[in-house]
Amino acid sequence: MTYNPSRRLFLGGSLAASAAGATGIITPAGLAAQPMKTPQIMYGPTPGIAKLNANENPYGPSDMALKAIAEASRSGGAYYAYRAGMYLRDMLAESNGLKPENVSITAGSSLILAFAAFAATSKGKILGPDLFWDTTSKAPISQGGPEIVRVPNTADLDIDLDALYNAIDDEIAMVHVCNPNNPTGKLLDPKKLREFCIKASKKTMVLVDEAYNELIEDGPKHSMIPLINEGHNIIVARTFSKIYGLAGMRVGYMLGSEENMAFINKFGLGGYSINQAGLAAAIASYNDEAFKDFSRQKVKEGRDIILDAVKANGLTALPSTTNFVFVNLGDDGDANAFRQAMEQQDVLIRGQYRTYQQWSRVSTGRIEDVKKYAAAMPKALEQMYKLKA
Repeated sequence: MTYNPSRRLFLGGSLAASAAGATGIITPAGLAAQPMKTPQIMYGPTPGIAKLNANENPYGPSDMALKAIAEASRSGGAYYAYRAGMYLRDMLAESNGLKPENVSITAGSSLILAFAAFAATSKGKILGPDLFWDTTSKAPISQGGPEIVRVPNTADLDIDLDALYNAIDDEIAMVHVCNPNNPTGKLLDPKKLREFCIKASKKTMVLVDEAYNELIEDGPKHSMIPLINEGHNIIVARTFSKIYGLAGMRVGYMLGSEENMAFINKFGLGGYSINQAGLAAAIASYNDEAFKDFSRQKVKEGRDIILDAVKANGLTALPSTTNFVFVNLGDDGDANAFRQAMEQQDVLIRGQYRTYQQWSRVSTGRIEDVKKYAAAMPKALEQMYKLKA
């Protein structure tokens, strides 16, 4: 049995409290029972800490979502969420001009993306850029699956679609593209991406992760979902974790042909991973255009503050279309040292990605937290060089 101190504390405290409440005597362990202390902060960031490391939308859940969460928890928290799951599945299918069989919902898009990775590696290898959000495509590696086949990004850190296409051979079972890309925040030209997807899907399955699509301007123009209805071998992942502010509620989904979804779903439990509260929030949020517009405005405001701070400190950053910025710390920059220096000022950001030591990713977060990042930057840069030395 694996030792879990948190679990042991919980069980011990609960049992001891129960025993004392029932008998009013000393517990069998010989210790006076003490009431279990609930952590002051359990469900969000610690007060005073600027949490800018996970591309969350801290302005969610929306008021409509919160109302739905309360109702679902009160009325259906004791029951499996099958009915709500099927309702959301039907909503997503109808809004995208697809059939329910073309949609799979899981606890966040990470789960269905991992299912897709396991499905693909049961047949071959996954192909992707050198720099992209590769966590789920790496999942099969821990089970003995193959490493990701990578092609270099361009000098500007764009995804090189031509290089990706040329790297497809008989061993490639899936090409993985994030658009907008994480951690760069860059957006592919929709016409070029569409041409790539059509051409590449004749050779293998193409996955487009559109987690940040709703955050960009004219998102539908950049989506590859219509290619599914046109019969191409494309799967598209979406999530309620970003613009909807439901990262902690864990609802994501994938769209694809009936055959592809049936194959991918064999590698997971599908609907058993979802919960009533998260589904209620997703259903209530999906068409909440006012909240989405508000969130986009806050993202732009935060992004502008970051870019102004970057410029004021003599640095540069990639142009971002979403709720994070990839900052170039300079030739002598060190993203891990910069992260440590920021943490010393109660600002949480991401560290180094792969071999890109000079690049640092920061999320937009709450405006007051972004301002804290901007104010902390001069001292953090100074400290970065000391830590690096």
